[in-house]
Amino acid sequence: FLAFNADACIASIMADGGCNSSLRLPCVFSPKSRQYLASFAQDGRLRIWNTDSKILHQEYVPSAHLSATCTCIVWGPCRIAKEGPRRKKRKSEAGHVEDLADLLALGTVAGSIIIYSAVKGALHCTLDGGHNGGVNCVEWHPEDGLLYSGSDDSYIVEWDLQTSKTRCKWKADRASVTSLCVSPDGKLLLSAGQTIKMWDLKTKEVYRKFTGHSTAVTNLRFATTRPPDSNGLYFLSGAAHDRLISVWQVQKDSNDKNSVVSFTLTDDPQHIDLFTSNSKEEAVRLAVVCKDGQLHLFEHFLNGPCKKPLSPSCTVQMSGLEDIPVPVPLLAAALTADTRSLLLAYGSYLQPVMERLVSGDVNTAERHVCLTRNVHTTLTIAMETTVKTPVVNAKSKVIVPGLPGHQAPVKAALGSEKRKKGTDTKEMSIEERLGEIDLSLKKGGVKETPSLQTDNFAVLLVQGLESKDANILNNVFQTRKDNLIKKTVSRLPIPAVLPLVEELTKRMQGHPYTAVLMVRWLKAVLMQHTSYLSSLPDLVSQLGVLYHMIESRVKMFHKLTKLHGKLYLLMTQVRLGTSCFHCTVNSSATTKYSTRETRSREKPNWVNSGL
Repeated sequence: FLAFNADACIASIMADGGCNSSLRLPCVFSPKSRQYLASFAQDGRLRIWNTDSKILHQEYVPSAHLSATCTCIVWGPCRIAKEGPRRKKRKSEAGHVEDLADLLALGTVAGSIIIYSAVKGALHCTLDGGHNGGVNCVEWHPEDGLLYSGSDDSYIVEWDLQTSKTRCKWKADRASVTSLCVSPDGKLLLSAGQTIKMWDLKTKEVYRKFTGHSTAVTNLRFATTRPPDSNGLYFLSGAAHDRLISVWQVQKDSNDKNSVVSFTLTDDPQHIDLFTSNSKEEAVRLAVVCKDGQLHLFEHFLNGPCKKPLSPSCTVQMSGLEDIPVPVPLLAAALTADTRSLLLAYGSYLQPVMERLVSGDVNTAERHVCLTRNVHTTLTIAMETTVKTPVVNAKSKVIVPGLPGHQAPVKAALGSEKRKKGTDTKEMSIEERLGEIDLSLKKGGVKETPSLQTDNFAVLLVQGLESKDANILNNVFQTRKDNLIKKTVSRLPIPAVLPLVEELTKRMQGHPYTAVLMVRWLKAVLMQHTSYLSSLPDLVSQLGVLYHMIESRVKMFHKLTKLHGKLYLLMTQVRLGTSCFHCTVNSSATTKYSTRETRSREKPNWVNSGL
């Protein structure tokens, strides 16, 4: 049962991409000029890319990032940078001062918010103590330098960036707050879990309520800049497991809670960018990147309800140049002020590809457009060496194995004499190292500490994978300490990860006891090297055997669980019946004995005296 249970856990990890399905990796373009792209990859690092030069501009590693995963990234309003020495601006640069993007707000699962400055290239401040649950959404106020955050604790917090403290906190709903959006004039705030509420920021009271989503709302955006009193204020929303973008109208004298327009999608909306409408004669331009990696473009005049759902005017999809085309997922899209251009980010979160498309690249007159790109050279992570299987003869000897950058000496065992200076040092052979791996080895009745370090375990594991020596691999895989397994896997070179996964897959098909040990190693590999595995273009073919094996065991696990429940119920009934039988026998014997004793006590004294 332990083996099947562990396989079920690994299957869920692989299905969700190594993290919770509700947590998606954020990837957003900077406002206005779209000069930067901020992304948070699987390795827990914030990367800021320059969209013009296509190179990495900055990289930031939050402290304790493994325990505080980033859930959302939002660029702050563009402002004039005050840091650094001032210099006289050129005439060509004078118009671009206000378009400078600086602050980034990062929400974490630990309930804290990290404010990062792209101008300084360092941490600006940290906002703590406002939430008791993970932060799901962060939204900037357009003018006052305020910040709003929603969390799993169902509260909304208003932050003051000048003091890094909370200004106000109020309960928004009974469930988690999953999305926020501030109106362009800064007077209204949209919040949503499953019910959308519009708040008056001055009084912190509910202005309107909108219902219509059966799942958690993940996207909220205002579509117009008109005041609510004119019946021309519209906003749109997207929810999880919902292939529609709903548009809502805020009416002055009506309590109509139904959406007026809906846009059809092919999957859940992941990233939304739009240009708002300032009047009825101006159409709303909308770009939606779905979970399946496709981009849908919409253009619509918001002037009232529309009964039929609207299809996208154009759908863009990326693919590789292989003989059998492999789809390349789109991560984010940004609309530019020029209606003829479009900015895309696609590929991997570790190293996204940024491309600016003009009117000649995409024919928006066609409903479906497929763009082919060669992304293998861009998505491939540079590796130092490749794993090769050496030709091992019977007379060959391996001397001083080591990993690049890990030349750890072998520690002497307890009780051995210290070597004097000037004496000859002799390296341990592979057989001696294998003998030292046994953690339960006892000499003289006293348990000794292992003399090998974690680096030596990694060295032996690499040697065993290269030479395919079953003796070395058996001695390495027999350890049961999770901490030792994690450290060993973390010190493996990148080229040895796939051979290790193949060896673990082969061994998991054997004895159940061996499968339980291999599950521990496989769990450590998925936790330590998920970012590398997710960047491989042919990951499905390489891990297909493992996935199918886990899927078959998970199906069998449910049947075994039902059988275990029936057997448990049956054995419980048997035990209850046996205990009742014993109780009945004992009670009857006790009753007979008490009856005899009572009768003897009821006899007169002259009978007991023999008269």
